[in-house]
Amino acid sequence: MYPLAQILHSKGYYLTGSDNNETETLQAVRSMGIPVYLGQRAENIGDADLIVHTAAILPDNPELIAAKNSGATVLERSQLLGILTEQFGNTICVSGTHGKTTVTSMITQILVMQGLDISAVIGGKLPLIHGSGIAGKSDIMVCEACEFQDHFLNLKTSAAVVLNVDEDHLDYFKNLDNIIRSFRTFCENADSAVIINGDDENSMRAVEGLDKGRIITFGRSESNKWYPANIKHIGGMETSFDIMRDGKLFCTVTLHVPGEHNIVNAVAAAAAADYAGASPEGIAAGLESFKGAGRRFEKYGEAGGITVVDDYGHHPAEIAATLESAVKLGFKRVWAVHQPFTFSRTELLLDDFAKALSIADKVVLTSIMGGREVNTSGITATALADKINGSVCFDREHDESIELVSQYVCKNAEEGDLIVTLGCGDVNKAARRILELLNEKYKTV
Repeated sequence: MYPLAQILHSKGYYLTGSDNNETETLQAVRSMGIPVYLGQRAENIGDADLIVHTAAILPDNPELIAAKNSGATVLERSQLLGILTEQFGNTICVSGTHGKTTVTSMITQILVMQGLDISAVIGGKLPLIHGSGIAGKSDIMVCEACEFQDHFLNLKTSAAVVLNVDEDHLDYFKNLDNIIRSFRTFCENADSAVIINGDDENSMRAVEGLDKGRIITFGRSESNKWYPANIKHIGGMETSFDIMRDGKLFCTVTLHVPGEHNIVNAVAAAAAADYAGASPEGIAAGLESFKGAGRRFEKYGEAGGITVVDDYGHHPAEIAATLESAVKLGFKRVWAVHQPFTFSRTELLLDDFAKALSIADKVVLTSIMGGREVNTSGITATALADKINGSVCFDREHDESIELVSQYVCKNAEEGDLIVTLGCGDVNKAARRILELLNEKYKTV
């Protein structure tokens, strides 16, 4: 919702809003002069002409009920985003089960630094634009396109970017074939090009039979139009490599975000930025200046020789990629502090979560946040902890769980350790609390 608020506010619309938790995002929205109510009540909607809600709002929400009874137009967030994309002649919509926010951020970083006056909607905060949205005057829009409940099919798409296709949101899609079918429709809807991971079997299944002249492949292997070569891990979080196009050197990049997956992400961003008109030099400069999006392996700080990082990973494949990168960084031990988000995903992918989290040396779990769901099956975080040797679980009421996790990690972490909080809920509160407690523990007297 935040980038939509940024864009609409910049265009002169009068906005109000509400939420149930105090967050940095709410503070940022208020700083723009937008009134935000804490708590969702019927009277909050006032005499609004248009009322927009997220898919996370449950049907019995009193504000949503009042909105639907008000006579005003009521839209789900993705519907409004779809309307916004129709205002642009060249929309680059970035999809995929994993990596959307990082690649959308990379493309935005490149194009903004290139001097193109673009608009953007990102699922995380990008320091360069001081938020997750930007309103420009050109006809180019970079937009994160989420497959949840087929939301990306609402978008007017010029170039469809497909990073990967994996099993997720099975409470809606039911099976992988249905997910692939939706991605195919997304690709078919693209007016101009499909920029797709040629190494990902499920992605390529989605474009079988489509016009090959519209398909631009990227990936790790040389069989793709775009691929990396001469990869050199410099140390820490830095990696140097060449980006190749059609077998020829396009540009050389030093990337400052870790992990093999981010090399492929950078190649995807380069292909999309090239499509949008960025130069090889501009693409290299944009990628080299990119230090990550908010909550994507974001370093919060250090205390007592212990490093605290927060990551948005909430699917087993994302968690595995993050932790595999983390264990290669040379820390003594890697802690995974995970907050399961939805009940359905936790239950359906329980074994996959356990396998991914077991990559870490230490695993600590909070209670399941629940997100937009009601727990109809009785699944708990303890069920996940039982599948991970040596894990510790604080399956309590939400706030108590965050506090107990933070205290436990602070008490047991040692110099040289890396603590990674993982999840798409508010587990970053634990990251901040852990760092706060560590600072108190190791403060200089």
